[in-house]
Amino acid sequence: MTLTGLILLRPGVLPEFVDPYVQAYPFVVFGAGAVLGWYFHRSRIIFALSILAAVSVILRYVGNGYAAPQGVERLVFTTLAVLLPLNLAWCAVLRERGLFTAPGVARFVWIAGQVLAIDLIVRLGWDSPRQWLEYTFIDPHWMAWTALPQTALAGFAVAITLLVVRCVRRRDPIEAAFVWTLVSVALALHGIGWGWTPRTSLATAGLVLVWALLETTYRMAYYDELTGLPGRRALNEALLQLGNRYAVAMVDVDHFKRFNDVFGHDVGDQTLRMVATKLSQMTGGGKAFRHGGEEFVVLFARASAAEAVPHLEAARRAVAASSFVLRGSRRPRKKPSATKPPTGPRVTVSVTISIGLAEPDSRKQGPQQVLKAADKALYRAKSAGRNRLMV
Repeated sequence: MTLTGLILLRPGVLPEFVDPYVQAYPFVVFGAGAVLGWYFHRSRIIFALSILAAVSVILRYVGNGYAAPQGVERLVFTTLAVLLPLNLAWCAVLRERGLFTAPGVARFVWIAGQVLAIDLIVRLGWDSPRQWLEYTFIDPHWMAWTALPQTALAGFAVAITLLVVRCVRRRDPIEAAFVWTLVSVALALHGIGWGWTPRTSLATAGLVLVWALLETTYRMAYYDELTGLPGRRALNEALLQLGNRYAVAMVDVDHFKRFNDVFGHDVGDQTLRMVATKLSQMTGGGKAFRHGGEEFVVLFARASAAEAVPHLEAARRAVAASSFVLRGSRRPRKKPSATKPPTGPRVTVSVTISIGLAEPDSRKQGPQQVLKAADKALYRAKSAGRNRLMV
């Protein structure tokens, strides 16, 4: 998305008749993003879009002398280029807060205060901020390839590194979006020296955040938070797309309620995640869903029940062969840098699963009917002693 937007929105690439739409593009992105961020209570997105919109407006009205060695335009451009990556990194690490709470208002005041500070630096001609903003680390001759000041390049490098580490640790679409937003902003400001329009490029950076917000909302609606598997809503939609040849398996963790009572809900959650991991590795084209509680569904969209049996049996044996050590009360939640020998007894637990499998025939042709047949087969598997598959 970043590269596509920056390539298509360069001057002279798109035909003239789309110019009105290109001019409206930033308003649509920032306006729609602000509404979506407010509706889904994502204040970080709103603050980041507010900053991008403010920079877009300032660059539009300050003039076009960004690449000049001196002048008001160059000073404003330098100040924005230095502050922008730092502010976007600040937005990325913020905790979600209401917009009209005391922390939310304070954040808007902080953004407005920076705009005022830029105005004062320009109007009063302060030399100290100017010297710091234009500080050079290496010979300017080696940096002639970009209009960005060296302090801004350092700010982008630090901010991107910080957010990449954060993205790797958290693996969240919005965290990844902030990384790509910083990359988009850096390319947008760098492209000014080539005649690129900063408003549309900054809007593309905002679009990355809006897209991540939509992706996160989709994942919340269709994916189970505990196991990471698609949830029941995704299953219902997948069932509607089936053809005439498919198989549905209902999977249940054996004695799970008793297991929860003995070892606690935290261990129960750990168990469900382990089973979900094994089912997500299903071979033969099977796709696993969390159905609810300790129940899962595996859907084979283009296989018969006979073809699905060996793959389900392999998953059943893999779960039965897996075990994990219970986390002790004094065991740290994060892995320590240096391992220590265990001081107490090590409690290892394992679970098994029962599976019911069904496919459509002359009596049960609808997906919901097949799902109910799989549930009945599951009940027979549990009645027959559990840890087995019944068709």
